Amino acid sequence: MAGIDHSPPPFFKRGPAPLALLSLYLGLSISLMVLDHKFHYLEWVRQGVAVFTTPLQMLAHAPSKGFSQVDEYFASLISLQKENDQLKHTQLEAATILQRHQHLEAENRHLRELLGVKERLPTGGQLAQILYAARDPFSRRVIVDKGMQDNVLAGQPVVDHLGVIGQVTRVYPLLSEITLITDKDQAVPVQVVRSGLRSVVFGLGNGQLELRYMPANADVQNGDVLVTSGLDGIFPAGFPVAKVVHMERDTTYSFARIICVPVAGVEHFGEVMILNPREALPPRPAEASATPAEGDKPASSKVRRIKRSVGN
Repeated sequence: MAGIDHSPPPFFKRGPAPLALLSLYLGLSISLMVLDHKFHYLEWVRQGVAVFTTPLQMLAHAPSKGFSQVDEYFASLISLQKENDQLKHTQLEAATILQRHQHLEAENRHLRELLGVKERLPTGGQLAQILYAARDPFSRRVIVDKGMQDNVLAGQPVVDHLGVIGQVTRVYPLLSEITLITDKDQAVPVQVVRSGLRSVVFGLGNGQLELRYMPANADVQNGDVLVTSGLDGIFPAGFPVAKVVHMERDTTYSFARIICVPVAGVEHFGEVMILNPREALPPRPAEASATPAEGDKPASSKVRRIKRSVGN
């Protein structure tokens, strides 16, 4: 029995020790990492592996992506339903307001006909695209893509869907220059909607406006809306211009300092409307001559002449 060999046959012999294999594989990995970092030898290997593993990755992410898409679909569907309901509600309110507005317009037209007052002319215009701002950093001017070939004239008012933007001040063959109402050289005759007071609003050059020549005790409050008065013959009456945001009343000064901000998107929107020019206002009546006519001389001078003639 002592002579029997219990060692396994050569076919089942064990290989190198596990520690030796670990050291071998670790050294090989470090060598490959160093070579790839310096010489990029394994770049094609990574690309080849990525070609085969990309479909597997997409297949693995397909269930989670499908669930997220279904979730987004139902969320967007609920959001669209809410938005649709809100738009229907807004449409009903707008329809009611429009009907009332049409009724008021018809009533106003009838009253004007009864009183013999001339109807206000309809305001039309053409759409223009703002291309860029002027080069002068101290001015508030923009350039639009309408010019002489589009029958644009200097002096035409410019508005957007919220209110007055500015005025055309220079016209080129293909372009036009618009001076914004916030420019320090721009002035617009306005009227306070709440109280009906008329004045002139001037640009300050910093995005704000100032309502000048108003007494310190004028009936103007924060939040008052200013609209064009139409007295200059350029801007049609009734267009929103600015809103009062700050007031300084000092009894030592004759006028109050009233700061406003424009209602329209003066420096925000890219499209504006150039309104058609208004009809010329009738000329001012000629002033009466300072020297009275012979028939209009005072009675006292006539009496003096009569006395002198009697005395002679």
